[in-house]
Amino acid sequence: MSTQETTETATATGRVAQHRRYLMCRPEHFTVSYTINPWMEPAKPTDTAKAVAQWQDLYDAYVALGHEVELIEPIIGLPDMVYTANGGFLIDGVAYGAKFRFRERGPEGPAFMDWFRDRGYDVRQPVEVNEGEGDFLLVGDTILAGTGFRSTGDSHREIGEVFGREVVSLTLTDPRFYHLDTAIAVLDPVQGEGGVEAANIAYLPSAFDERSRQILTERYPDAILVSDEDGSVFGLNSSSDGYNVIISPRAKGFEAQLRERGYNPIMVDLSELLLGGGGIKCCTLELRDARS
Repeated sequence: MSTQETTETATATGRVAQHRRYLMCRPEHFTVSYTINPWMEPAKPTDTAKAVAQWQDLYDAYVALGHEVELIEPIIGLPDMVYTANGGFLIDGVAYGAKFRFRERGPEGPAFMDWFRDRGYDVRQPVEVNEGEGDFLLVGDTILAGTGFRSTGDSHREIGEVFGREVVSLTLTDPRFYHLDTAIAVLDPVQGEGGVEAANIAYLPSAFDERSRQILTERYPDAILVSDEDGSVFGLNSSSDGYNVIISPRAKGFEAQLRERGYNPIMVDLSELLLGGGGIKCCTLELRDARS
């Protein structure tokens, strides 16, 4: 589909693709040598060349859609650095750094903060354990914040203080979905009126406790509810520009749901990187620069 055709289709469906800037890291040192989530099995062989090739498909998809992609240099001994979403959380040129729960990923935090600082971001050093955009999702003016496995509840208070925005805490209960971005996909940036937000997220109800499900139901009454079958293939670990939604090719039901809502699903297979417990969104950190 050409750029012109994409624009025309987006207009016809009421969905509009918005320009994005992303940070990614080439998985040159990808392997699974330790276990910090249920997806990781060190005894199972990994193919670094295949991981790089699949990652390249995602990079190329972003570029083809007109988005900008910055790169951070991979570091030997940090195989999970490819999952850049965990490296921080950025709004309006302010970068709240990550402080990883597991020692294996600990050195990634300073590496990402150095990258942000070197490029002129206002870097805020974290005190509390948090794993960046893995557990913090911006929906309109609200930050949805996950806890239960990685980021602490205290980090929710801290991020609210850093950005001065409403923070809504959600508790994850299924260890397969240990980060919020594995159980919620932000589909577009539009926020509704009268305290009720627009149908701009999709989520997996079974990944949350009862209180969190109630919050999501009340705030997003028209959200897409994704099946366990699609969630279990990391269908929600997706990336959206408001019209184009890059998802796993195995999430067939979610693909159909997106089409019904006027989105344009684009399939990119990151099966090799899923062996480390990451997918499309995990490999994508949004760079939100200061507003002009």
